[in-house]
Amino acid sequence: MVNTDYFKGKKVTIFGLARSGLASANLLFDLGAKVKITDSQDNAAIRANAAKLKSKEIKVELGRHSQEFIQGSDIVVVSPGVTNSSPSIVWAQEFNIPLISEIELGAILCPAAIIAVTGSSGKTTVTTLIAKVIEASGRKAFACGNIGNPFCAEVAKISGEDYVCLEVSSFQLERIKGFKPKIAVILNFSRNHLDRHKDMQEYLEVKKRIFLNQDKNDFLVLNGNDPMLKGLAKEANSKVAYFYEGSDLNPNQAAVTAVAAILGIEINLCLEVFREFRGLEHRLEYVAEINGIRFINDSKATVAESTIWAISNISSGIILIAGGRDKGVNYANILDAAGKKVRAAILIGEAKKKIAEAIAGTLAVEEASSLKEAVIKAFDKAASGDCVLFSPMCSSFDMFSNYEERGRAFKEIVFDLAKTKSSVNR
Repeated sequence: MVNTDYFKGKKVTIFGLARSGLASANLLFDLGAKVKITDSQDNAAIRANAAKLKSKEIKVELGRHSQEFIQGSDIVVVSPGVTNSSPSIVWAQEFNIPLISEIELGAILCPAAIIAVTGSSGKTTVTTLIAKVIEASGRKAFACGNIGNPFCAEVAKISGEDYVCLEVSSFQLERIKGFKPKIAVILNFSRNHLDRHKDMQEYLEVKKRIFLNQDKNDFLVLNGNDPMLKGLAKEANSKVAYFYEGSDLNPNQAAVTAVAAILGIEINLCLEVFREFRGLEHRLEYVAEINGIRFINDSKATVAESTIWAISNISSGIILIAGGRDKGVNYANILDAAGKKVRAAILIGEAKKKIAEAIAGTLAVEEASSLKEAVIKAFDKAASGDCVLFSPMCSSFDMFSNYEERGRAFKEIVFDLAKTKSSVNR
């Protein structure tokens, strides 16, 4: 690591005790900071994380945020789930305490070149593939960030000749100061996170922060097929490269090859990595086949564009399971892709009424009170040769703590269903 004395002796308070908050707390403690961590929730998952803190010297406040706990801090590290309207943020600003994000903390300490990937969809796949391509070229890469593995959990292992492939969300970009990736990638831009951002312009402005601090020695990779993104080149101080979807490359693959070209990696090596790539858990993941009906877990799909991608990559008839907590998504966007392919949609969660209003005129719609009920209804509607696709288009937070928990729950329900049926292929 570099700048290891930067936080020594400083009073640092962390907002949020999920994965990134836990990683930040343990890292800062190792660096000699006086660490406190506060979370407005007090549940089994948060208490389990509290038990993973390295020392009892790390002070913990659960179930609330208090002014007294925050006051006197030199720096506040904000976890992605903490909104700007949170009283804790307001108090920190009133106390004139600098606020930074977890990725900013990691970047201050990171000695390696950072390749940061953002966009409305496809981030996890592209971040993973860039890391795999770099590794295939004989170099070491760390895939972390919003992908599920916090930057601060990895930074102590990273050396100067390595590469950091960092998935970055708009929430993480809100609180950056000097964050400066060597290569910044913006994959796409579509309606998303309007439960957090007041409108699409604010959402775009936050995304643009990924190249805020870049200079002429850095690179910005943009989707040349996206008119909203193509125009950002004039605002960048960095060198701009475009990627384009083609007959041989999907948009994710095209983005990876654009980054590889900057790094001097041949396209043939990229194509070899693409051929060997078996996908990610919770992203168009095959779960089981029961009586000729395939079950696919696409829990990572939290926007309509991701569900469109999934539908487009399935050739059979589809029974779609969707729903969760609304993020301001335009659910009607799936209708063109759904066509005659989606035979019915089973809707769950807080957003089920809103989704039904958007698609019921075109698709057959039913509601379910739980994910288990939705799976059973979908199985009953499906015929041999069909696919039951779980692609929510929503966040998980109405029913689950994250999309991983939601995806695992779907798989367990399918496996339990399989036990009661005669013909099963897992």
